[in-house]
Amino acid sequence: MLTILILTLFPVLMAYAALSDVMTMTISNWVSIILVAAFCGLALWTAMPLQEFVWDASCALCVLAVTFFFFARGWIGGGDAKLASATALWMGWENLDEYSMLFALFGGVLTLVILYFRFAPMPAFVDTFAWMRRLRDKSNGVPYGVALASAGLMVYPQTSLWLSVAIA
Repeated sequence: MLTILILTLFPVLMAYAALSDVMTMTISNWVSIILVAAFCGLALWTAMPLQEFVWDASCALCVLAVTFFFFARGWIGGGDAKLASATALWMGWENLDEYSMLFALFGGVLTLVILYFRFAPMPAFVDTFAWMRRLRDKSNGVPYGVALASAGLMVYPQTSLWLSVAIA
């Protein structure tokens, strides 16, 4: 049961965050809170060494500091900052470089897709959906949670928590 929880909780929450960001342009605080609480609980349950836990927590705090600065400048949303930090906790320093590279790459592609969606002519039915109107609204940002979640899902199988369970 624990194996299933470890292997599926993170992907389910990432998928929810991405979908929520597309549909509402927000990522609920509870997603990041559950990610952090679940990591802490699983670290205890799997007897993660304290040094590794502290190392992963320092990664999350550094990402929070950087993303909070980005949020303060208006470059990203608050939900994105919290999700990036909570995800960094699961990634740890050993995977942060790949995670960062992937979310930057996915974010760039996502931004281009959103720009096309906002400026290209679309069929009339597109505007019948509130979430599509929000995506087309030029005053809104980009649902960057999609890029964060996609990168997290790509890197997750390389994390120490995943490997500690999948190999055992």
